[in-house]
Amino acid sequence: MEKREDLRSIIAYLPLLMRSSTLLWPSQIVEAFKELSRGPLHSHVDSGQLFFLAISDLRNSFSSSFPLPPSVSHGYELFFDELMSREESRKWFEEVVPALGNLLLRLPSLLEAHYGNADMVIGGGGNAVKTGLRLLDSQHAGIVFLSQELIAALLGCSLFCLFPDSDRHVKNLPTINFDELFACLYDDYNQKQENKVWCIIHYFQRISRDMPKGVVSFERKVLPFEGDPIHISYPNANFWSTSVIPLCKFEVHCSGLIEDQSSEAVEVDFANKYLGGGALNRGCVQEEIRFMVSPELIAGMLFLPSMADNEAIEIVGVERFSSYTGYASSFRFSGDYVDKKDIDIHGRRKTRIVAIDALCSPGTRQYRENFILREINKAFCGFVDQSTHHWHHKTFHENFSAAASTSMETSEENISNHKFGNFRNDHHKMEQGNNVGIATGNWGCGAFGGDPEMKTIIQWLAASQALRPFMAYYTFGLGALHNLHQVADWILSQKWTVGELWNMLIEYSKLRSKGETNIGFLKWLLPSVYDHGDDGMDFS
Repeated sequence: MEKREDLRSIIAYLPLLMRSSTLLWPSQIVEAFKELSRGPLHSHVDSGQLFFLAISDLRNSFSSSFPLPPSVSHGYELFFDELMSREESRKWFEEVVPALGNLLLRLPSLLEAHYGNADMVIGGGGNAVKTGLRLLDSQHAGIVFLSQELIAALLGCSLFCLFPDSDRHVKNLPTINFDELFACLYDDYNQKQENKVWCIIHYFQRISRDMPKGVVSFERKVLPFEGDPIHISYPNANFWSTSVIPLCKFEVHCSGLIEDQSSEAVEVDFANKYLGGGALNRGCVQEEIRFMVSPELIAGMLFLPSMADNEAIEIVGVERFSSYTGYASSFRFSGDYVDKKDIDIHGRRKTRIVAIDALCSPGTRQYRENFILREINKAFCGFVDQSTHHWHHKTFHENFSAAASTSMETSEENISNHKFGNFRNDHHKMEQGNNVGIATGNWGCGAFGGDPEMKTIIQWLAASQALRPFMAYYTFGLGALHNLHQVADWILSQKWTVGELWNMLIEYSKLRSKGETNIGFLKWLLPSVYDHGDDGMDFS
């Protein structure tokens, strides 16, 4: 075990010891978990106050840990002793905590089994793909497969605040323990924070009754700045301006949620560059809510450092456990959710989530070409299907190149005849049966301050270039996009390619950057669908 590079890269960030090729807990931890597993009559842990004292004792077993601030203990006490009903608290300490004690006792054996199977998940022998738990460092594409049971044990460590946290900032890793989640509950109580905690508690209640048996994969996707024969490199402006790929189907949804879409699609996580954003502290917008209703996403925060401009993170297989209503301050946990998504050949639910981080507070710089390029390449990195790229490098590169080459030849002929119909219908067959679209919305807008009309077009271009068959766009009722459907239909009727729409976007952006127009892109492109009194939206 100690010779495994993957384990060596992550062991310093796990609350376990390595001795004689064996992973184990410190002896004091083992005894404490055994006591917890026997229930409150043995452990005497039957309140939030005593629960936190047990957590503190566990942390003290590690020389590298440091005392948690008082607000953390007050947060645990507040939730389990005041916000929980007496009956809910009784079940938590009599049923859930003992189940978690048993689960955490098995973490070393779960990890050893994981590493024993890690080289057999995809391929085998000399063709095996590394899937073991490890740091997926920046600029190193890779994938990790974890069982839902192992994820549950890791999240149990987060609840007990057991992960070493002193050196995580050195590797640009986000927070993974739940101490700040509970501290924020006490320091600045509000209902959204309480309901975030309820989602997490509900997850532990569910897995303690019925442990899920599936698999979740976490993948760092990279578009290398310098190309090589087997990777899709970071595209430049000329790549986009000359692209002859046709635009994919565009669906506008004025109501509904990305995670509720019925078509098989990659769901876009409007991410922070640190995966999870403010999920484990005060944050409660799109990314944080997704992490609360599907807490298995949090496991990626353990081993995925922050994303660079040419990177995205794709997570496949997470289960959704909670229903909810509202958004931000109105967010509320609304009960159990039964996830009925189909399972793929690797044992993963067919829930695909891609985390891409947009420019924060871009102001007028978002209209400059280099920043537009950054945003479209970020989206493209997330949207392009790199699974075969990682698992069958040569085949993927040749197929993608062939698709582009065929597109160029076909398009040159069709451009001269102004006939794109057959090409549009046949185009996406080149990706060998990929029928998975993109489900997204106002990425990089809202708190990040991006122009929603620009971001809409940028995502559409990226999805089309990635050979996705459709993009389902959820406007969340945003006024700036109230005519999006008509404009998108008109653009499609023109049979434009990616390059042609990109060039229109760049032409508009130059005018906007110089202050020569302040109307939105959609009205600038097609003023006939707008009322004469509409002056557009100014995001400068």
